Amino acid sequence: MLLYSFLALAGLGLIAAVMLTIASKFFYVQEDPKIAAVAAALPGANCGGCGFAGCEGYASAVVCDPAIPANLCCVGGPDLVPVIGRLTGKDAGSSEPAVAFRRCSKNEGNVKKRYSYEGMDSCVAAARLNNGTEACNWACLGFGDCVKACQFNALVMRNGMPLVLSLNCTSCGKCVKACPRDIMAIIPKRARVSVVCSTMDKLKAVSDVCEVGCIKCAKCVKACPAGAVSMVGGRIEIDHAKCNDYGPACNEACVDSCPRKIMRYRCTPARLLGAPAQADTPKTGGDVPPPQAASTGDAPQAQA
Repeated sequence: MLLYSFLALAGLGLIAAVMLTIASKFFYVQEDPKIAAVAAALPGANCGGCGFAGCEGYASAVVCDPAIPANLCCVGGPDLVPVIGRLTGKDAGSSEPAVAFRRCSKNEGNVKKRYSYEGMDSCVAAARLNNGTEACNWACLGFGDCVKACQFNALVMRNGMPLVLSLNCTSCGKCVKACPRDIMAIIPKRARVSVVCSTMDKLKAVSDVCEVGCIKCAKCVKACPAGAVSMVGGRIEIDHAKCNDYGPACNEACVDSCPRKIMRYRCTPARLLGAPAQADTPKTGGDVPPPQAASTGDAPQAQA
């Protein structure tokens, strides 16, 4: 009986193997050799920053879909773009170097805790419990979901806030997706100014909980001659392309116009380099505040 059972199973296995072999030959699809070439050129980080499930997914898409551009790999950087362009026959376009950026200054604003949280060490979990621990509903929760999501050691927690290590950042966007408060953003490395607040509240609702939060007075919007600063979805946003195209002729009017000092220089403007250095103003990297404001944002150097 056992012998018959064994022979029956072996026969079924053999029949299945033959059927699979025939099916593989019948349904075989020749893969475009360009896909393998692009996949080999990609860094293999599989970070998902391009919007696809790994480097092979992007390689297949960029070769087969005419609408997918050749400059989506943030890890490979601008040197990789012309390589993919040549392999796919697509216009390489431009690859603007970018970096992650934190839009929150809760420590400067002395934002208080609403309650003591004891639970899962996660921003997402804390945000679901009575809308988070912070008095500001838009402030960083400080549990480091963005740090955990970063595969490139470009984020560390300092004083309960994420600090961006600029030289490590590939602008993959994983930190942006991980943050339930939407305080992480990707901006061009050559951005001239930035806004370090993400609240969507206004006036007293902001000033009651944060000493530096954006109150939506819109003075920065009116001051910008380039039309690069605007109110979008209840937040101040900067069109960095417009800002850079206009250049320094505006003397960073948006920064000077902000009564809350949350509009910041990304680096010290040339017109101020000859001025006496402020004690709290870093010379390079990060977000350089106007006088009398504390620094926030990112750090230019990688750390071990």
